Amino acid sequence: MPRSKLLVHPRKSANGLVHRVTPKSAGWTYVGFEARDIRKGARVALKNGVMEACIVVLSGKARIKAKGFDSGAIGGRAHVFEGTPWSVYLPAHSAYTIEGATDCEVAICTAPATGKLPARVIGPDDVETLTRGKGSNTRHVRNILSETASAESLLVVEVITPGGNWSSYPPHKHDRDALPAESYLEETYYHRLSPPQGFALQRVYTDDRSLDETLAVGDRDVVLVPRGYHPVGAPHGYDLYYLNVMAGPKRTWRFHNDPDHAWMLG
Repeated sequence: MPRSKLLVHPRKSANGLVHRVTPKSAGWTYVGFEARDIRKGARVALKNGVMEACIVVLSGKARIKAKGFDSGAIGGRAHVFEGTPWSVYLPAHSAYTIEGATDCEVAICTAPATGKLPARVIGPDDVETLTRGKGSNTRHVRNILSETASAESLLVVEVITPGGNWSSYPPHKHDRDALPAESYLEETYYHRLSPPQGFALQRVYTDDRSLDETLAVGDRDVVLVPRGYHPVGAPHGYDLYYLNVMAGPKRTWRFHNDPDHAWMLG
């Protein structure tokens, strides 16, 4: 069976690079994503060009510096299932460094921007937390860059789905620039599992089934959602975390539920 273009496995890299998804590699226009492991005292120097960046400290502590900006040592979670994250927003055209204040894991979420907004730290108190759904459709949301937060293109959110539950469910999509009913947003899912030997299932499909793939997702896998509905299931015994990055021509999240399953919403 040919390998899915939607499922990206983590790479083994001497420099700590776990993932690098670019608009070119994904075959789309807006979303970029990186995940990096950085050792204590190590420093990575990066430039984001015409893309704004949201750097999420997934675990450990990191220090992000750019011209006229120093985050200090931020973070502190032992893992992504523990507490609310620290992040940094950087405008386009930034040259910056990320230094490990401890061993840490960071995600770098990017999308096109002009560079008109200032750099800032996004602390836990700036992150909106809420619970969606009920019963086996319950999941816990941490909005790092919501629609109401200051950014040009990026929408960034963490979601915890307890074992045995579903998420991004009932299935919804956002692949048409048809506001106010629906917005066009590309999306990446960065998955983590607890315990890490587990798996999750994610289906990506369109109404006409020209795209219809069901993916077995492991710890640290990335799923690309260029279009279509994209529900996720966490098997019993394995809690699921994912970090979503979304961006499109307009910075708003308006989705369309699969009409076959919308009855669940009452």
